[in-house]
Amino acid sequence: MNTPFEFGTQEDRPIAYVRSVEVAELPDEIREQLDGTKRIYAVHSAEGERLALVRERGLAFVLARQNDLEPVTVH
Repeated sequence: MNTPFEFGTQEDRPIAYVRSVEVAELPDEIREQLDGTKRIYAVHSAEGERLALVRERGLAFVLARQNDLEPVTVH
């Protein structure tokens, strides 16, 4: 297959990074709202700014897409 494909640029849909976060690493005021949850997921901008915290990985991806971001997993 030698057909060129235009993948677009990052400006078409900015990247959002999704990573798991240990609740123990979060500030007290956030931990108090999580009722024993051990791990949640953070959505970050390409610049590293935390945009959201959610309980489920799938929800993090949906949230990013609903806000015109392209989610990718960070290890």
